[in-house]
Amino acid sequence: QVQLVESGGGLVQPGGSTRLSCAASGFTFSRYDMMWYRQAPGKQRELVASITSAASSTNYADSVKGRFTISRDNAKNTVALQMNELKPEDTAVYYCNARHIQIAHDYWGQGTQVTVSS
Repeated sequence: QVQLVESGGGLVQPGGSTRLSCAASGFTFSRYDMMWYRQAPGKQRELVASITSAASSTNYADSVKGRFTISRDNAKNTVALQMNELKPEDTAVYYCNARHIQIAHDYWGQGTQVTVSS
């Protein structure tokens, strides 16, 4: 059974930090690029950060560049998103996504809420 289970997030003050984790199971994690997306109320889902299957390359949305860091551990089948200098506009549901490196096939987590507010 394929699972992507996000954890972390919650309520964070502006300027604060939090770390999201995504635990994968049921598929060959090392054959998938991993992404974090987010969706704020009334807005489209947007790509926040991505990391290749071997962690050789990362990419970030301009809005989070320099503040967020994506990482993965293929031995533990996990991907993380370290979020620093959080802003109210970072408030959203954050989703973990796994995309196969060769075929058009992906998996989604259920999402975790991050709210940045004082």
